[in-house]
Amino acid sequence: MTWRSLLFVPGDRPERMEKALGLGADALILDLEDSVAPAAKPAARDAVRSLLERAPAGPALLVRVNPVASEAFATDIAALAGAPLTGVVLPKAEGRATVVALREALPGDYAVLPIATETPRAVFALGDYDGAGLAGLTWGAEDLPAAIGALGSREADGGYTDPYKMVRALALFAAHAAGVPAIETVYPDVRDLDGLAAYAARGRRDGFAGMMAIHPAQVAVINAAFTPDEAELAAARRVVALFEANPGAGALQLDGRMVDAPHLAAARRLLGAVTERAGG
Repeated sequence: MTWRSLLFVPGDRPERMEKALGLGADALILDLEDSVAPAAKPAARDAVRSLLERAPAGPALLVRVNPVASEAFATDIAALAGAPLTGVVLPKAEGRATVVALREALPGDYAVLPIATETPRAVFALGDYDGAGLAGLTWGAEDLPAAIGALGSREADGGYTDPYKMVRALALFAAHAAGVPAIETVYPDVRDLDGLAAYAARGRRDGFAGMMAIHPAQVAVINAAFTPDEAELAAARRVVALFEANPGAGALQLDGRMVDAPHLAAARRLLGAVTERAGG
């Protein structure tokens, strides 16, 4: 299943997790890492476990654990034993070896969503993912600049500086090379919904399949950006129908423009994603 919106919710806020179930996000990321202070982590594990055990209907439920190399990791994993969750979000991922280490420790066959660009070493491991056991691949623009002593990752207009444009592109291609959905990173200005809409639209244009959110108000905007409208669907159906009517053709004309195998593949991918979501 490809998720359009993945909403972070602090694990130590049970009332927010409960409310988030009805906000329309395709997936919730119940957080045990950055949004939870060290002293609050035990209570957060209990609250997340309590929610998971109820197996509520609605969005897919993922848990962001602490990094594999951290002291909190083993306790996080123990808290998930037997829990009916969809997957685990892996922070500070550094290639396939980190995913393998997580999967060997997990008390179940849960899908993994690595956040794959949070350390300098991680950037050089982006081509290492093979897709095994992955729910997708995502990236971040907050931890990496802090790790290298950069003053930030964005220009004054909100666009990324050159190093992070590169990292975003590499993460996008790494996901597709691994055969899994590419998930766009968060948009930090929770009040700027117009900016979010433009950012999410660029993400979908560039090849991302969905996007993470950090505030409930962002969910509807992200869902809209990653949902094709009827005009897109109609155009895709016409491309597919054209090739079905001309079996064996390599390139055809539609409304005066050439369409060929990449256009057909894109049309089928679009229609397939919509069918999958309707069935999921």
